[in-house]
Amino acid sequence: MLSKQDQLTELVRELESHQHVFATDPLLITEKLQQESATPIQKLHRRAERIDSNGKLASTLGKIDGRIKGIITIMSIVWCVSGFLGLFTLLQANVVNFFYVLVCLLGFHTLMLVGWLVLTLVNQGSQSPSIITSFISPKALIRGKDNITQAAVELYDRQLQHTGMRWYLSKFSHQLWLATLTGMLFAIIFLLIVRQYSFSWESTLLSDDTLMTLTHWLGWLPSLVGFSVPDADAIAQSRLVQGAMPLSIARQWASLLIGSLLMYGIVPRGIAWAFCALMFRRKKMRLDLNLPYYQKIFNFWQRKVVDEDDFVEKVVPVAPVARVAHGKKLVALLEYPHHDEYWYQFSAGHQIEDFGVLDDRDDLDRLLEYLEHHDVQVLLGIHAKALPDRGTMRKLDKIAAHAKQGLIVQLLKDEQTDETIDSARNQQWQTALAERQIGLVSTG
Repeated sequence: MLSKQDQLTELVRELESHQHVFATDPLLITEKLQQESATPIQKLHRRAERIDSNGKLASTLGKIDGRIKGIITIMSIVWCVSGFLGLFTLLQANVVNFFYVLVCLLGFHTLMLVGWLVLTLVNQGSQSPSIITSFISPKALIRGKDNITQAAVELYDRQLQHTGMRWYLSKFSHQLWLATLTGMLFAIIFLLIVRQYSFSWESTLLSDDTLMTLTHWLGWLPSLVGFSVPDADAIAQSRLVQGAMPLSIARQWASLLIGSLLMYGIVPRGIAWAFCALMFRRKKMRLDLNLPYYQKIFNFWQRKVVDEDDFVEKVVPVAPVARVAHGKKLVALLEYPHHDEYWYQFSAGHQIEDFGVLDDRDDLDRLLEYLEHHDVQVLLGIHAKALPDRGTMRKLDKIAAHAKQGLIVQLLKDEQTDETIDSARNQQWQTALAERQIGLVSTG
């Protein structure tokens, strides 16, 4: 899957493409990051973190990730307990057939491990996405109809379709097998501590020499790490044992049983788990920085002043000059208050009604209802720090559609505003107002 930072960055992209309203304006954050020194990917991560200033996006992603890890942990515990109980049931008799128990322990496990190895070597393509999505479905882990939850679920679904997820699924499968084998190991050690067993062997088809040779082959790998292996006399005395056997011989067989479970079960499965974890890390999903969304941000950050000799002047849109009507005017501030309460006196003239600050949807609805019943021109004061984003321009479009004598805009400058930012922001407003033919009051 994507890293946590990449997930947050991709979630911001998904929500911004659906015009989601964030806690902090993405355009403002993008502009501030232009002057910071960092790699493009670091800037993208910082941008996503600052846009998610209230932490709602990260919280939703963390909730899904936590529930997936919780399910994996619970399943591992269940598999470990089932392995413990399965072997506990198998070793109820005081005299046990060594080879029968060994086959029950490692027979099916070995077949599955060899089968996985063969499929991995043969199938170099991707894992079937349907297997993964039906196994771990984010839609079943978190429910919610809000935009953030829906976008986070879609993001996890896309990650589950990635080709590298085949290694994640294999890693999870090996983890469950390791949990089962570990439960069996705990059961063997526990039972050998509290009970005394006798180990026997018998066969109709195989001769004594064959079984002795097989036992020595089986004990070769465990003996390399210090486990005891029954000698020829111990093997011969263990055939068809019906009652108690010498404790020294029983300990040799018990040591071989534990060593075989470790060396032929847990160790190979652990190596397979580590291999899948390494491959999953190498095939890990990464952000597609070639997407137009990211390229547009990179181009904005890389924008620099070029040599004047090569500069070609471009004609930029200019908002039309506002024409103040002779009749009654309604003045209002958009979202931000202004230090001068009579900011409109040199623009609107006489017959003025001050509506105050349009701060939320209720204020806008109240203004639209007023305009439905009054024939006035609207003068809207907009602070220098405001951005002509989608939400703001939608408000202007609604006001312009309801104002019978038209809408004009006055940009209110703050003495503490940086001149460079003020100039760039002014041009953004010029372009936005020119597209809608909304007049702009000249403040000299």
